[in-house]
Formats: sequence, C-alpha cells, structure tokens
Amino acid sequence: MVSAHEAQPPAQPPVRPSTQVLVASNRGPVSYTLATDGSLDAKRGGGGLVSGLSAVDDKLWVCAALGDGDREAVRRGVGEPGVRMLDIDADVHADAYNGIANSVLWFVHHMLYQTPLEPVFDAEFRRQWASFESYNRAFAEALAEEAERGAAVLVQDYHLALVPGMLRELRPDLRIGHFSHTPWAPVDYFRLLPDDIAEQLLHGILGADRAAFLTRRWADAFIGCCTQILGGTGHTRIGVHGLGADADFLRRRAHEADVDERMAALREQTGPGRRTIVRVDRTELSKNIVRGLLAYRALLDERPEWRERVVHVAFAYPSRQDLAVYRDYTAEVQRVADEINAVYGTAGWTPVVLHVKDDFARSLAAYRLADVALVNPIRDGMNLVAKEIPVVSDHGCALVLSREAGAYEELGSDAVVVNPYDVSATAAALHEALSMADDERAARTERLAAAAVALPPQQWFLDQLDALRRD
Repeated sequence: MVSAHEAQPPAQPPVRPSTQVLVASNRGPVSYTLATDGSLDAKRGGGGLVSGLSAVDDKLWVCAALGDGDREAVRRGVGEPGVRMLDIDADVHADAYNGIANSVLWFVHHMLYQTPLEPVFDAEFRRQWASFESYNRAFAEALAEEAERGAAVLVQDYHLALVPGMLRELRPDLRIGHFSHTPWAPVDYFRLLPDDIAEQLLHGILGADRAAFLTRRWADAFIGCCTQILGGTGHTRIGVHGLGADADFLRRRAHEADVDERMAALREQTGPGRRTIVRVDRTELSKNIVRGLLAYRALLDERPEWRERVVHVAFAYPSRQDLAVYRDYTAEVQRVADEINAVYGTAGWTPVVLHVKDDFARSLAAYRLADVALVNPIRDGMNLVAKEIPVVSDHGCALVLSREAGAYEELGSDAVVVNPYDVSATAAALHEALSMADDERAARTERLAAAAVALPPQQWFLDQLDALRRD
C-alpha cells in the first residue's frame, strides 16, 4: 500500500525567469518570394513588433509561412537567425486565416455582419474551425518546443487566440502574454458566436498570465464577455498599452528624396493653392472609405464654395483580395470616386485623386501635404494613420476622427470627432476642419503629435514584456 506521503508528486524546482523572449504572430518579420530561376528573395517587414524586438537580445519569432516562397524557404532550410517559420498545410492555413480569422473573428470584433443574412454557423464553419484549432496548435507546439524554462512568450492577435490556453497545458512554466490589436466586441455582439466557440476563445486567451489591449474600452469589453459568459477572468491579469507612432523613423523617412518626388507629383495632381483632405487606408471593410467619399460628395454638394478649392487625396490600397466581399468593396470605392469626378470635375480640377497601388513614400508625401486628415473607421483597434499624419505634417493638419477608432481615447480632445455612420455630420466636420484658423490648426497639430508619440513602438513592446515578467 502506498502512503499518502509517498503518493505526493516529486517537488518541482522553482522556475527561474529566462531572458529568452518569444513572439508568435501569423505574419513574421521576413517573407520570401520564389523567382523564376528558383532563387529565393527575402524582404524584411517593419512595424511595432520588429522595432520592439530590436531591444531584446535573446529572442525568437514564430510565424506562419504565408505563400509559396515562404514554404519553399522552410523546405530548403532557408531562414534568418531568430525566426522560425511554420509550414502549416496551405489548405489548413486558408481555412484558419480566411475562413475563421478574417471572415468570422474580424467581423465579430468590428461588428460588420449584416445580421439578417449572416453569420451562418453550419457544418462548413465547424470544418473550418477545426482547421483554426490545428493552426493554433501548430504554434503552441512550436513555442513549447523552442521556449527555455521560464521564458516569456508574447502571442499576437485574434489569429492566435487559442494559443495561450494550448501552450499553458504544454508548458505551465512559461510566462505567457496575449495582445489584441483589434477592438473587442461587446458581449451582446460577441454572443453571435456559437456558445461553445465563444467560451473556447475566451478560455484560450485566459490561458495567458496577462491579456492586453490597445484601449481601456476594448479591455473592458473583454472583461465583460468573460464575466457574463465564464463568470470572470480567473487568474489572468488585464492590461492596456496604446501603441504610438515611431516619430524618429517617420520624420526621417518623410524627408528622403523619394518622398520629395512624390510630393511634387501630388502637388501637380491637386493643383496650386488648393486645400487637401487626405486619407490613407487599406480597403478593409472596417475603414469606412465609401462613407468618407460620400461625405466629401455631400460637402461639394452642400458647400459649393469648396468646389475647385479642395481635393480629396484618397489612398485605398487593396486588402484581402482573395475574399469576394473585399474585392466588391474595393470596386465600390473606385466607382464612387469615379462618380464624384464625373459629376463635379472640371477641365482644371479633379475632385478625388485616388491611388490604389501601395506606395509608402507616396503615403508619407500625402501626410506632409494634408490640410485635413480623414480617419473615419466603423471600428478600429487603434488606427496609426491618425497618429502618424500630425507627426509629419508640414504646416499643421486638422484631424477628422471617428469616435469608434481606438485613437479617439488619446486624440479626441483635439480632433473634430464624428459618428462614422453619419455622412451629413461628417461632411459638416470636413467643412469645419477646412475652415479652421491656421493658428488653431497648428496648436491642435502640436498637441496631437505629442499624444501620438507618447508610447512609441519599442517602448510599447518593452512595457508589455516588463509587465508580464513583473506581475
């Protein structure tokens, strides 16, 4: 017979914190293109995570192979130090990424469904959900394999919402954080999801020691979902870290030669002496580009004094074009812009200058030229464009900002705030912004820029890491 003392499991040594940091995200810091001659070309990305990780010596980034070039790189053993790319089955990845992450979770958190017709959670959804589980499990297993004892793991975004819970089961010694870059849906909307799926998502994130969000509003919505659906957040701590603009990089990059060239081209397109309303977005359904164009059309219709005196410089870079609803939306953006130009344009004035080919230098040129920045998303986790334009604006810029953007919490007091659904009120806000006195616009821009850079990307990342290790 075994005594009670003998039945106790052997004592585990205390977990010593490791200096190793692991980041997990769908997209990694490098991507590969397979050339016609069979060679692989590497392209490095940027952003807050890349900048943040640059401050950490002992690090590993776990990401998915996103295309044929990435998958071929994995198969050949080509890679960069500090990056592990996962060759997840292409069909599984497509189901998880397009079928669930972008067509379900994105729609829920941004409240985009036309509920009389969608969503429909049927057998096909369940099949794709199984792929989403497999995709998350592949990340959890890779992290468990690579992490030193006591390492810190920072899991990124809605694509990997199940990873913290899966990883916790595999490696209870790790310090696990999850960061949501999107809004979080209020509980009544979150409950559109099947009950078991909603619970699984919440339990997945609550596998983390710490779950963090871009704003207090999104954090409170998550807490509300956990409280009403699960009875609470358990032992998981909740944090808020509002990502700011990288001022040093933006100001330096915005004054390089290629940006100056793009500025000259844009000035030629807009014409001398005209005001500019600038927007720079991807054609995400949540960005509300079509209503922004409709508001500009209403401005020209209701305030004819602005005709020939203002140009809407609209950059709408195609996004997720493998999904039909996004292709349709991109086409509608083009149609409305063409219609405005056909109705109001003259021989010497094109009311809307629309560019759909991604060009970062041209975006920065538009930032510098902007008299008014239009940022009117239906919902947005943060929206860095709202922060970046005031930082690089040459002469001061009035910001027309949706109250549904995460940036509203930090910038709302110095912006002209709009309800993103109210086209008439947005047209009035554009008029107010265009009419703003130069000294007021300059003063607001200065305050907006100061708020925008309060937590630059590197500090944003390090604050999360410090909080994860400290709590």
